[in-house]
Amino acid sequence: MEDDRHGAKQPRRFDPAKASMLDDRARFESLPPAGVLAMLDIPRNGWIVDFGTGTGTYALEIAAARPDVTVVALDEQRAMLDRLSAKLAARPLPNVKVVLARTPAARALEGRADRVLALNVLHELGDDALRELAALLASAGRALFIDWNADVDRTAGPPREHVYSPDDAAHRLASFGFAVAERRLFRDQYGLLCAKA
Repeated sequence: MEDDRHGAKQPRRFDPAKASMLDDRARFESLPPAGVLAMLDIPRNGWIVDFGTGTGTYALEIAAARPDVTVVALDEQRAMLDRLSAKLAARPLPNVKVVLARTPAARALEGRADRVLALNVLHELGDDALRELAALLASAGRALFIDWNADVDRTAGPPREHVYSPDDAAHRLASFGFAVAERRLFRDQYGLLCAKA
């Protein structure tokens, strides 16, 4: 496992060579953007950070549905953000900000996020990344973790041994100061809406 990924369930980062999978709108069948938005319940004129945005597929859907909200698409892989920037060049959304993780621009977001979305990334997040995510939240902010469910048979996503069950995910999050306020099961994934404990 890479040094900065201590604590991650999946041994390796998502390969940017497979990024086209993230752009497949068929993903919306098992995880509808409307369901994600409903769980997020972003306050009017709020700030949301899509933590580990990848190619920004859901960030763009959120930004289009909620033009009053500032959507920060944050990722640690520049190749992913380059793909997202190309999408924004073709379909400008003025309420989207693209930010590379672990930069001064990312650190300037600490304590500002009304919501943080961590979509299909919890299994990839090391301990340091979870602490960075927690630091983004405003005092009354919430973090929504949606990830592949180890308890269900799936044809998509990582192998079962590389992801969490909802209970195991909740336990890991609790150890980083998150209290689960709401749970929801999607077809292949679970959602845990968390507040700071």
